[in-house]
Amino acid sequence: MPRVVPAVNRALDVLELFLDCPQLSARQVMERLGLPRTTVHELLVTLEARSYLISVPGQPVQYRLGMPLFQLGAAFAGRLDLVREAQCVARDVAAACDEAVHVAVLDGADVIYLVKFDSTHPVRMVSAVGRRLPAHCTAVGKVLLSGLDQAGLDALLLRGALPGMTPDSITDPDRLREHLERVRAENVAVDIGESDTAMRCVAAAIRDHSGTTIAAMSLSAPIIRWTPEAHVEWTGLVREGAAALSARMGYRAQPR
Repeated sequence: MPRVVPAVNRALDVLELFLDCPQLSARQVMERLGLPRTTVHELLVTLEARSYLISVPGQPVQYRLGMPLFQLGAAFAGRLDLVREAQCVARDVAAACDEAVHVAVLDGADVIYLVKFDSTHPVRMVSAVGRRLPAHCTAVGKVLLSGLDQAGLDALLLRGALPGMTPDSITDPDRLREHLERVRAENVAVDIGESDTAMRCVAAAIRDHSGTTIAAMSLSAPIIRWTPEAHVEWTGLVREGAAALSARMGYRAQPR
């Protein structure tokens, strides 16, 4: 195995401290990393010489992140491809459960499926990449609607009654608002026969570097395989998959 360079590791440890603090002193860096004063001084001097850290004006013993880190982050963000990254993660989730996995985005009042991996079971969900469905009838759609601000949600719901796909679809705007509150609280949505009476689905949000919900991932299975035990397991899988894809899109979960 190639050798990990300790000095580079320590320099990255220093930079990562600034993810949670806008500025730090040399003493704070030393205390948080448990490194000797000389080592911290050499690291800070090196990072400052390359402009990865800069001294805070008027506070020479305080440091903050420098412009090269913004440039690197912007270059990374500019090369992100949601579909490509989603295919990698969704493939793994589908392999773990052998059920259909989708990634979808919101387009007006509808969702559009960008990525799909099928189950190998003979009885499985019928869907396709590019398919459009009413957002309020699907688990991915309810996750995406729950991520809208009040004005955005009002623009979609103040039109009156919503179209239904099955008798279980939520068609009353006020009832949907209440339902979306639960989705926000639980960070997961379910479709219990709301788009297809024979199917069940669970979905979670995919977020970008700013924390904005940009897509949703779902796991769908026929009702014959949707046992209480499977529901719990698959909810965990879709949460993990959505979190992994969010991390690929630059999202960093805040510590609880």
